[in-house]
Amino acid sequence: MGKVVLVTGVARQLGGRLVRRILRDAEVDRVIAVDIVEPAHGLGDAVFVRADIRQPAIARVLAEYDVDTVVHMDVTGTPLGSGGRTAVKETNVIGTMQLLGACQKSPTVQRLVVKSSTNVYGSAPRDPAVFTETTPPKSLPSGGFAKDAVEVEGYVRGFARRRPDVAVCVLRFANILGPSTDYPLAEYLSLPVLPTVFGYDPRLQFVHEDDVIDVLRLALGEPPRGTLNSGTFNIAGDGVLLLSQCSRRLGRPTVPVLLPAVNWVGSALRTVGVTDFSPEQIRLLTHGRVVSTVQMRETLGFVPRYSTAGAFEDFALSRGDGLLPPRALARAVDRVAAFAESVGPAGPTAAAGAARPVIPAHSVSKERI
Repeated sequence: MGKVVLVTGVARQLGGRLVRRILRDAEVDRVIAVDIVEPAHGLGDAVFVRADIRQPAIARVLAEYDVDTVVHMDVTGTPLGSGGRTAVKETNVIGTMQLLGACQKSPTVQRLVVKSSTNVYGSAPRDPAVFTETTPPKSLPSGGFAKDAVEVEGYVRGFARRRPDVAVCVLRFANILGPSTDYPLAEYLSLPVLPTVFGYDPRLQFVHEDDVIDVLRLALGEPPRGTLNSGTFNIAGDGVLLLSQCSRRLGRPTVPVLLPAVNWVGSALRTVGVTDFSPEQIRLLTHGRVVSTVQMRETLGFVPRYSTAGAFEDFALSRGDGLLPPRALARAVDRVAAFAESVGPAGPTAAAGAARPVIPAHSVSKERI
């Protein structure tokens, strides 16, 4: 008999993709897909169970199908359908409590994988340059999804103490990007004009949605020799990008806003339903956040296919050109640079002797934009 895997949060694109992918794994015998609403996308041969993880009935699902592996994907910052912030918090916190209670009572559960977030570190002006898995945050998140993630991880640690026989893996993902991403930061980056905090240019990390699926598969399977797939791991692509680099690569101009007025702008955006411009997201866009991925590589044995820049590039291609297409912007920069070089210290007459060629746009390094 192979593994019987239960996956929560399958109505979302990422959860549905994970279900379809692990169905192809030889060691998986059956996949039980759970959500409160039926997904609009296909789930292959998985058994879909409409269930609310906030209710004790989830324990009956574990018992009925003799589930041995649980992948908790239903920890998110965006509502499903018309649900609001209250519904999201209840699913994140109360739903996790109920699910862990059911796992604790189940004699068949052997492995638990939880999708968490690097939001648990918060964003503060005195943060370290790089967070490791054991670095305490300088300032705990005060609300929103970040606070939910902190509470969820607290309940998971309690479960691990009560059930030491269960292998528990917590994956703290950096901001997830990709063509089908629907997370709050992706919504913000999709705005035609990006409001930013005046005087700040934060460092950001991203992880591609394909790498998210790959590392989740690794975490729920048997660990490769010399690695360990239990514990807490930061998951992010190599490198960092500044917010200014992101805006230029998207071709979207920025509108710097004085810090006292940022909360007002965020409230206005939430009112019109444009994006979840929460206080925690504002702190991220002010101070940034960078995490170490040494444990991801050396202990978990996972190497992402996409760097931070690569994940962002794939996301940017899916969004199309903004108001200032990057290639056109690069050509304009080249023309200005060529003109300035032709004029030089000798003055305009130096340009009369010979025209200098304009550098092709494709030759401009991405680091310049």
